[in-house]
Amino acid sequence: MTFDDFRASIAADGEPPAALSAPLRALWLDGKGDWAAAHGTVDDLETKAAARVHAYIHRKEGDLDNARYWYRRAGAQPATGSLESEWAELVRALLARE
Repeated sequence: MTFDDFRASIAADGEPPAALSAPLRALWLDGKGDWAAAHGTVDDLETKAAARVHAYIHRKEGDLDNARYWYRRAGAQPATGSLESEWAELVRALLARE
């Protein structure tokens, strides 16, 4: 799946594509505007990818202390750019792994 395909699937009605990993599913749900479902998708996962998405989700929420915790768990520096650019960077990086 390409980044453009991913974005197009968000614009369409329906559910996230079945083959998405949990971190990508969380970003898809976030793209749909469902913060709670996005958070719930990565909340109990222990991977660095899930922790990185979890950090983004808390940064978007405005809970920067919690976001910093999750960035540390992911082994990543806290993002400083726009939320939109962080989202796109995460989607691209995770799609490249699939």
